[in-house]
Amino acid sequence: MAFMKTVLLPCGEAVPALGMGTWNVGDAPRRRADEIATLRLGLDLGCTLVDTAEMYGEGLSEELVGEALQGRRDEAFVVSKVYPHNASKAGMVAACERSLRRLRTDRIDLYLLHWRGSVPLAETLQAFTALQKAGKIRHYGISNLDMADMKELWALPGGRNVQANQLLYNLTRRGIEWDLLPWLRERRVPVMAYSPIEQARLLRHAGLARFAKNHGMAPAQAALAWLLAQDGVIAIPKTSHPDRLRENVAAAGIELSAGQLAELDTLFKPPSSATPLEMI
Repeated sequence: MAFMKTVLLPCGEAVPALGMGTWNVGDAPRRRADEIATLRLGLDLGCTLVDTAEMYGEGLSEELVGEALQGRRDEAFVVSKVYPHNASKAGMVAACERSLRRLRTDRIDLYLLHWRGSVPLAETLQAFTALQKAGKIRHYGISNLDMADMKELWALPGGRNVQANQLLYNLTRRGIEWDLLPWLRERRVPVMAYSPIEQARLLRHAGLARFAKNHGMAPAQAALAWLLAQDGVIAIPKTSHPDRLRENVAAAGIELSAGQLAELDTLFKPPSSATPLEMI
């Protein structure tokens, strides 16, 4: 297994900078064996952070992850997410129990609020804290919270114990660099970048294809290496193909030069003003 770069969570725990996403994984029975084999290969290759959510296939993704991790649960750092409408004190306890059953485990390593809904953030934080005290979750965090949300959260009891903000972030979605990313970085809260290759759309970008060819890498590797070059960023690409997974893992060993990073800035412009938070 090659050396895998790690990112330090605020609690002091190190997690892989490259993990595995599982959106749409578990939806098709014919792909199940390949998806399970790919997740297990990922563990072998050091991609031990596995991201899922109760929303993905309404539990089908969590069930598949649970099956893939049988006998290997202690090797993995499992991230799952709670629906906003389940993020109340009572609702979250029940939702977490359902996720634990599907995942076939006694704890979730990092439990995230999937996006902000109508439940007050203060109540969601109370629910997270209760689950943590009960040993059902080890850490908690958020997803898709913007600058204003983060400032509100930070002022609440338990708000400064969040361990990550999972956000849409890739070469074509750089809006968070204007204010949110620097704010999180100052407070040492990692960004977990979902859709790091824009659900494969980046692979068809002519400029990225030229860049990758010129520098001896695949387009997906260039997109991932760009994210992994940054401090405090965790990328969670999804794939069900062993060869693509190996390609992704190889990206963790690519160190882009200052010149290459500047070239990518020319192809994909950094933000020049504040923009609303993007979500998929």
